[in-house]
Amino acid sequence: MEKGQKSQGDARRRRVQRLKKMIMLSVLIWMIFPVGLCIVLFGKIGALNRQVEETQDYQQQLLQQISAAVAQQEQLSATMAQQDQQAPLLDRKAILVSAPVVGADGQNGDMAVVEPEAAHKVYLTFDDGPSKYTEEILDILDEYDVKATFFVLGKETEYSIEMLQEIARRGHTIGMHSYSHKYAEVYRSVEDFSADFYRIYSYILENTGIQSTCYRFPGGSSNTISDIDMHVFADFLAEQEIEYYDWNVSSGDGGSVLLDVDTLVSNATSGILGNGTSIILMHDAASRPTTVEALPQIIENILAMDDTVILPITEDTTPIHHIK
Repeated sequence: MEKGQKSQGDARRRRVQRLKKMIMLSVLIWMIFPVGLCIVLFGKIGALNRQVEETQDYQQQLLQQISAAVAQQEQLSATMAQQDQQAPLLDRKAILVSAPVVGADGQNGDMAVVEPEAAHKVYLTFDDGPSKYTEEILDILDEYDVKATFFVLGKETEYSIEMLQEIARRGHTIGMHSYSHKYAEVYRSVEDFSADFYRIYSYILENTGIQSTCYRFPGGSSNTISDIDMHVFADFLAEQEIEYYDWNVSSGDGGSVLLDVDTLVSNATSGILGNGTSIILMHDAASRPTTVEALPQIIENILAMDDTVILPITEDTTPIHHIK
């Protein structure tokens, strides 16, 4: 009897101990769960705080960039206003693109270009420069005593700036062809186009003293790359009193295939006698050596035509527009 009672007591104690362990385990689980949940939540809160800080830093950087852009535009406006005060008798639009020209003596001089009367007026234009061929092109133009128009990009190397100044010194017209020539950026929005425009305008002004008043769209006004109607950008230029110039004669040297000299000469000269105004598209680019080789023959063929003259673009030039 006593053994049975003792056995029952031991069994009861074991059950009680198991029950205590289960209760303690349950309590421990319920204590660990909220602690773990808190740890996870604290981790997510920390990540969110970092994202908020990164967003605030990005906003601060963006505000600084906007402030810098506004300051740059205000500085440019102040510079233009100061020049207008210094030359009150000159309207900004009336200043020729290629004047003032830095003379051989290092002094600024004005170049007054009066377009002669001729049945066929021809304008040689070179896009994308300055390049390693710029000086050679200038020497060829000097040899035939003709002036051309260079639609330049914003190249900041010492050589490029030297060639830009040399173009001006030799009395050629300097026009704008965008600063970056990156279609996706230039045509992304009116704001992006405006920012690029002021960069190339300032680049030319700061390095030559020239207030350029002519522009050539990258790809021309009829390009199919811009998602925005090109009339929007043309209207912006008009508001700045800037004329844009497309072309009605192309040498064909802008394609992916390097054309031979004979083809370039034929392309650049065959349609001239059918036009009163011929604006010829060529390129001043390191990848276009045959353009330089063809240039003397192009000039000679044009000069041999009856009642035909080669001129630089000025405010008197009849513009060619691809879009109406």
